[in-house]
Amino acid sequence: MVQVNCQQCAATFNAKPSWIKNGYGKFCSRACASSHRKNGKNVTCDECQIQIYKSQKALKGSQSGKFFCGKSCQTTWRNQQFKGATHPNWKEGKHAYRRMMHESDKSKICGRCQTTDVRVLAVHHVDHDRANNILDNLVWLCHNCHHLTHHYPDSDDK
Repeated sequence: MVQVNCQQCAATFNAKPSWIKNGYGKFCSRACASSHRKNGKNVTCDECQIQIYKSQKALKGSQSGKFFCGKSCQTTWRNQQFKGATHPNWKEGKHAYRRMMHESDKSKICGRCQTTDVRVLAVHHVDHDRANNILDNLVWLCHNCHHLTHHYPDSDDK
């Protein structure tokens, strides 16, 4: 061990020679190391509004101009920004009807037999046009009733 003076507070502490060789062993504690930062600045997380430190490289590298405290806040923001037509994998809404039904206030109950088991419910297009994804054209049906509706259209509708 080698006696070294902290570059921040000038306190003496022990450091291994290998730490010094590799560029470490400059500060006596994490608090001194973090207070020694020079080029960055404190910014506010755009999602949870807490103060965070970002280096100069991180400040220049932000494509959106927004800063986040971690991946969870960044993902929460990104999921709000890039959904629907702004998502890169958007396929003109052809497959969005399931999500639309889950997010709607329509009760999850089969439109024919009134079953409430969400494990067997599917979304059905009333006019059989899969491109028509307005909520008035969508209805919950269980798999059995969905099959009957498509293959036996003359069957008794409730």
